[in-house]
Amino acid sequence: MDEPGIRSSHLRKIANLGGVAIFYSIGICAPIFAYELFDLYKFLFASLVILLYIGVMDDIVVMRAYKKLVAQVVVSCLVVIGSDIRIRNLFGIFGVYEINYFASVVFSIITFIILINAFNLIDGIDGLAGGYSLVCSALFGISYYRLGSYNYPLVILSVIIIGSVLAFLYYNLSNYKSNKIFMGDTGSMLLGFLLAFTSISFIDIFIDKNIPNIPRYHLKSAPVVAVAILILPIVDTLNVIIIRLINKKSPFDADKNHIHHRLLKLNLTHRRSSAYIIFYYLFIVGLAYLLRHTNVNFLLFIILFLGFLGAYIPHFIYALRHIKNAKN
Repeated sequence: MDEPGIRSSHLRKIANLGGVAIFYSIGICAPIFAYELFDLYKFLFASLVILLYIGVMDDIVVMRAYKKLVAQVVVSCLVVIGSDIRIRNLFGIFGVYEINYFASVVFSIITFIILINAFNLIDGIDGLAGGYSLVCSALFGISYYRLGSYNYPLVILSVIIIGSVLAFLYYNLSNYKSNKIFMGDTGSMLLGFLLAFTSISFIDIFIDKNIPNIPRYHLKSAPVVAVAILILPIVDTLNVIIIRLINKKSPFDADKNHIHHRLLKLNLTHRRSSAYIIFYYLFIVGLAYLLRHTNVNFLLFIILFLGFLGAYIPHFIYALRHIKNAKN
C-alpha cells in the first residue's frame, strides 16, 4: 500500500502494485502475439523481469536509490549491448551525425536510465503516467505500422502496452475507493523502459544498415520527433533538476515543482490536470510532425521551447490569480 506523505496527492492508503498486472499482461501477450521480438531482441524479456523484481521490492520495502540505479544500468546494458538497440546517428543535431560504437553505447545507456527515471517522476497524479504512456505507444505503433511489415512485432508490442495500460487506467481512475490502484515504481520503470526501447527503435528505422530485402526510410528529424513524443517526461525532469540546482539543492531531493503539482495548485482535479497536460504535449507532437522536414536543430529548439513553456503556463496562471486576488 502506498502511504500518504508530504508530497502525496492522495489522503489514504492505496494499493500500489498495478505494475505487476502491467508486467503480467505484457509478459503473457508478447510471447504469444509478437514472439519475433524475443528473437530479434534477445535480452528484452530478461530486462523486463529484472525491472519487475527491483520494482516490486521498491514498492514493498523502499530500496536505496543506488540499488535501483545499478539494476537500471544492468538492464540498459543488456538491451544496448546485447540486443544492439542504440542511438547510432543524431542526423545533424548540433552538427553530429554518425556516432562511433563506444560513444553510441554510453549515450544510449544514459538515455535509457534517464527515461526510466523520468517516467517515474511524472507518475504523481491519477492517469498522467498511464495516459501519457498510452498516447506515446499509440503514436509509435502507428508510425511502425506505416513504415512497413518488418516492424509489425513492434506494432504488436505497442498494442499490447496500450491494452495493459487501458486496463490499469480503468482502476487508477476509478471513483470507487476499494477499486483504486497505483502502478508504483514497478509500472513506471517498466513503461519508461519500454518507451525508451520503442523510441530508440523508431530512430533506428531511419538508418541505412544495408540489410537486404528490408526497405529503409530516411527522416532527418527522426530523433527530434522521438523527443517530441516523449517531451513531457524529458521537460519535467530537466525542469525540476534545474530548479533544484538554482536553489542549491541536490538534484535528487524531492519537491513539488513538477508540472502536475503546479496544476493541482490551480485547484484542478487529477483527471483534468492529466488531460490538460496530455493534450498540450500532443499539440507539440502534432507541430513536430507538421514541421518534420525543417532544419533539425531549429525544430529541436521549437519543441524544447514549447515544452518548457508548457511547464510554466500553470505557474503564470497561478501568479496572475494571486495578483488579482491581492488587488481585490
